[in-house]
Amino acid sequence: MKAEDVLKFMSETKIYDLTQRLSIHTPPWPSYMPLQLQYFKRLAGAHMGQGANGQIIKTSNHVGTHIDGEIHFHASGRTIGNTPLDFFYGQAAVANISDMVEDFSLYTPEMIMSKVEVKKGDILIINTGYHKYGWDKPGSDELRYFINHPGPSPEFHKWALEMEIKWIGVDAGSADHPMNTIIRDWHPKAFVKAEQKLIKDYGKTWDEMFPLDEYYQVMHLNLFPKGLIHAENLGGEIEKVSNKRVWIGLFPLKGIEMESSMCRVIAIDGDE
Repeated sequence: MKAEDVLKFMSETKIYDLTQRLSIHTPPWPSYMPLQLQYFKRLAGAHMGQGANGQIIKTSNHVGTHIDGEIHFHASGRTIGNTPLDFFYGQAAVANISDMVEDFSLYTPEMIMSKVEVKKGDILIINTGYHKYGWDKPGSDELRYFINHPGPSPEFHKWALEMEIKWIGVDAGSADHPMNTIIRDWHPKAFVKAEQKLIKDYGKTWDEMFPLDEYYQVMHLNLFPKGLIHAENLGGEIEKVSNKRVWIGLFPLKGIEMESSMCRVIAIDGDE
C-alpha cells in the first residue's frame, strides 16, 4: 500500500477513546493511593509579570485506566518504560459479553469467541458491561464495580497463553475475579454470595473450582512472568466497538522504573 493510500485510509477511520475519565474522585484499586492534585502556582501569582497555572500530582499507578507492567508481580520482568512501544498497539478483538454475565459470573473463552473472531497474537479487549458502574456514570456503584465484577473461568488463563494474546484489557477493576484476590478476605459477605452463585451454577464450592494455591491472582502471578499483562478500568466509548476487530493503541508514560502506568487507550475502526 502506498503512503498516500495509508493516509487516505486513516483519514476515513473512526477513533474511539476507551479510557475512563480521571479525577480526584476516580477510585483506585482498593487499598491503593488515590489521585491527589493541587496548584502550586496560579496566573495571578507571579512576581513582576504574567503568571501561569501549574499543578502537582501525587498518585499510585493503579487509578483509572492503567496498564500493569510485568514487574508489578514479577521481579525480573520488564518495567513500563523498558517495554517496546510496538507492544502496546496492534490488531485487537473486542468482545462485548455484557449480556452473558452478572455479579460474580465467570466468563469463558467460548463466550469471547462467540462474540468476535479472535486470532493468535491479538490484543483482547473484554467488555463485561461493568464500566457502567464506574465512578463517573449515572449508575455509579464503587462497591459493585470493584467487588462484584465477573472474572475469568479456571481455563481462561491457559487459553490466553495458547492464543498468544498480546495483552488483555478489561472494563472492570481487575482482570482476575475479585474472589481470587485479597478482596475475598476483605469482603467476606460478598464471598458468601459469590460462592452461593458458583454452587448454583456449577455445583462446586469456590475452593473446589479455584484451589487457592493455583488460582490466587492467577491472571497476574501466572501470566506476567510469561509476558502476558493487562490493562484495567477501560471504559469511555467501548460500546461503540462492541464485537469488532479493530486496531488498538495504548499510550503509557515511558517511565523506566515504573511497575505500571496510567494510560490512554484508543480503538481505530476502519469499517466505515
